[in-house]
Amino acid sequence: MPYADALALQRALADDRRAGIVGDLLLFVEHPHVLTLGVRGDGGRSHILATTDVLAARGVEVHETGRGGDITYHGPGQIVGYPIIDLKPDRCDVHRYVRDLESVLIRTAAEYGIDATRVDGLTGVWVGRDKLAAIGVRIGRWITSHGFAFNVTTDLGYFDLIVPCGIADRGVTSLARLLGHPVDRQEVEDRIAVHFGEVFGADLAYC
Repeated sequence: MPYADALALQRALADDRRAGIVGDLLLFVEHPHVLTLGVRGDGGRSHILATTDVLAARGVEVHETGRGGDITYHGPGQIVGYPIIDLKPDRCDVHRYVRDLESVLIRTAAEYGIDATRVDGLTGVWVGRDKLAAIGVRIGRWITSHGFAFNVTTDLGYFDLIVPCGIADRGVTSLARLLGHPVDRQEVEDRIAVHFGEVFGADLAYC
């Protein structure tokens, strides 16, 4: 799904969730090549290393998002998860919410024998000095949007176009690189969904 379409969908669903028209949702999407900017400072524009011409030649768009965090890359082979959930009444804690998202992805990585962890002072899920999953969220009146990007079979070369998340001294990795072989995307999505249900105490209904 093109990034602009996903952004519009999230906004509409967040409004519907706030109005009680829909229940809590977890969306999984895969985007064409795109760089997304956060709301901090210049959003991460200064961390784009490639010229406009290079980005155009490689088919990479740039979008502002409204989420927290710095610049990141989305593209084929990456699972992007957008929870649209109401944190009221008992989960109204932004830091807890981010840590819970990290827990979901750490548990998912563990199913593949990967010891993923948190890093003090940084968001996301890490294996050694490399980031396996990025997290950037927006919370409006305790309704969440945006979320996480989990690298499954992502072409990591696209991260060379930027300073990922504005962190110059760390790298990026993927499930396929860590395992040494491709991984089925649907299987990973299913495992993420199960762990999301466990961490957030939710019963799942797939659609």
